[in-house]
Amino acid sequence: MDVANKHLEDILDSALAKLDRARAACTPRLALREFGIITSIASGIAKVSGLPGVGFEEVLRFADGSYGIAFNIEEDEIGVVLLDEYARLHTGDEVERRGHVMDVPVGEALMGRVVDPLGRPRDGRGAVDSTTRLPIERPAPGIMDRAPVTVPLQTGIKVIDSLIPIGRGQRELILGDRQTGKTAIALDTILNQKNEDVLCVYCAIGQRTAGVAKVVATLRENDALKYTVVVVTEGNDPPGLAYIAPYAATSIAEYFMEQGRDVLIVYDDLTHHARAYRELSLLLRRPPGREAYPGDIFYIHSRLLERATHLRGGRGGSLTALPIVETEAQDISAYIPTNLISITDGQIYLSPSLFELGVLPAVDVGKSVSRVGGKAQRAIYRAATGDLKLDYAQFEELEAFARFGARLKEDTRAIIEHGRRIRACLKQPESAPVSVPEQIVLLFALAARLLDNIPADRMSDAEQAVRKAALDMPTGLWAHIGSTENFDDDDRESILRHVRAALAGFRRATLLKTENSDRKQDLHDPVNIGRD
Repeated sequence: MDVANKHLEDILDSALAKLDRARAACTPRLALREFGIITSIASGIAKVSGLPGVGFEEVLRFADGSYGIAFNIEEDEIGVVLLDEYARLHTGDEVERRGHVMDVPVGEALMGRVVDPLGRPRDGRGAVDSTTRLPIERPAPGIMDRAPVTVPLQTGIKVIDSLIPIGRGQRELILGDRQTGKTAIALDTILNQKNEDVLCVYCAIGQRTAGVAKVVATLRENDALKYTVVVVTEGNDPPGLAYIAPYAATSIAEYFMEQGRDVLIVYDDLTHHARAYRELSLLLRRPPGREAYPGDIFYIHSRLLERATHLRGGRGGSLTALPIVETEAQDISAYIPTNLISITDGQIYLSPSLFELGVLPAVDVGKSVSRVGGKAQRAIYRAATGDLKLDYAQFEELEAFARFGARLKEDTRAIIEHGRRIRACLKQPESAPVSVPEQIVLLFALAARLLDNIPADRMSDAEQAVRKAALDMPTGLWAHIGSTENFDDDDRESILRHVRAALAGFRRATLLKTENSDRKQDLHDPVNIGRD
């Protein structure tokens, strides 16, 4: 027993010695933690008292583990925007300061993932494995840090790439009434970046769950999800989450831009974002202005879209923004649309009238403009389009007069027929991007009026023949044309020679059809009856 007791005493002495050494080496740190109390809760916001040192947009944590952002800093209380469901919160619960602003995980681990603005997964694939985080609110690059927009962003959509070009680093607004194809244009642009070395971020703000699921399924089916990050807030999420969504998505995109990558971000759509901010502002008793929006509604969108740019110097990355906004009854002069038109570098307007006529994408060329992309457009596009936009505008004006059934001059009928061929060639199905060579050859065929004699019911077949001829052309020709800024007549003639060969069969069929029609007309002509 004495030996056993002696052994236990030695063990105890050794443990006490280790404990004394650990106590001597330990320097106690006192951490100051501030707590407040919830005084009231409303839909999407809470009022908190007892946090005198809190800063604007600082993160607060509630007793149930949910988060909020300090939004109104008043003398006696704080207005907090809730980022989670508030059913488990009660008046009198504690609120803790976190000492930092809201941030989001960034990095390669987000590629192919569907997350919410806080970085929490929405695709059932587990947590995002990323240790790098960036604040969702970041200052936009200064003027001296920006470079001119000189590189085109190919959308794969014929009417946009030819007539309303977009450059990398540009902000191009997409607007139109609901159900006119705004999201389809943004998705087609993402799909076309598959071989363009452009990363994409799609931000869904307050969208229906079924709509978001359809977008994700389209990206997955076309193998586009591997280079895309999807940031989602659904219609039943708190308005605070919808408010921070575009800022969080932009921080994710900026991380890649600062690594020297080209990034495309789509905000779908900023109308829901503005409405979420209006809801929060009215609940926080901020004074309303026009259409009940607060006075700083312009600022929340300008500080967001100014973060899109082309960086200067060694980094050289770019962030191209495609914000989407919904109009009502084709009113592009409403408050939010006019704000965004004044912030962005151009707009693509989708017309409900064209949509109803089956002209898809329903881009109204007359009301659409790109204020920067023309300087980034390839020289061959400028040579191919020529007066295409003017010809199309003349056609649309004359088409209205032609509906009255008046007799038209020969040159007027030629303008209308040419315009109809332009409209037919600019039609394009969804999720079917067109490559640059195919677009160029088709535009040259239109400019040379080689398609004007093709019957309207055969235009689709003729277009496919021209596009096939583009793919069959020698790669050396495209390498030469794509690398030169001086497009000459020899290059044009080389392209048109291939186009004429592709359309030879259609032209013969057209001539035969015309001769048969003339012969039938002669047989029914009273002058020729009984001549035999």
